[in-house]
Amino acid sequence: MSQSNAPSAVFLQFAKWPEAGRVKTRLIPELGPVGALEAHIRLTLAVLDNLCATGYPVEFWWDRLVDDHPVEAASILEEVDGAGLVQGVQQGDTLGEKMFAALSQSLCDYDRALVVGSDCPSVDPDYARQAVACLADYDVVLGPSDDGGYVLIGASRVVAGMLDNIAWGTPDVLAQTCERLDTAGLSYCLLEPRWDVDEPEDWARFLRTC
Repeated sequence: MSQSNAPSAVFLQFAKWPEAGRVKTRLIPELGPVGALEAHIRLTLAVLDNLCATGYPVEFWWDRLVDDHPVEAASILEEVDGAGLVQGVQQGDTLGEKMFAALSQSLCDYDRALVVGSDCPSVDPDYARQAVACLADYDVVLGPSDDGGYVLIGASRVVAGMLDNIAWGTPDVLAQTCERLDTAGLSYCLLEPRWDVDEPEDWARFLRTC
């Protein structure tokens, strides 16, 4: 937990339900559906370890929940359940809607809330703590990624529409988000760029860092 005299914060890890053929699809040509699924699980657990090491509360937000738990999901579920983490389900049609809903809900209980994707193992504990600290002076913090998006978004204040009409999955995501934040009258801070895992070369980079 954070120090008692510090504002409370929570990390929200976003993750796709593990299902072969549905996760890390850009890795499938090289790894196959099962290999891509295994990569997804390994990345998810790496991010979870990093966030749990920050000392702040962590919640785990699935893109959906399935009643029938496949064997492939067991390793993630065991870690999440074993750590006693609160689990949520992302709400909304677009990624922007889902992140906005999660941030808004969490800010009812915490001073600061931060979303990290499960393909962002470069968000190490120190980087994550730096993001929390930035929210003492800014409404929003963004961790840019090398591909034009971001590996992290955190907020101490949100405004409706701040993540609307963004071309998710394109190199314009960060720039468009900054434009939306400016329009919404929200101050924001950009951390140093990091990387996420989408393409085979990203996966190779992750393996080199393990």
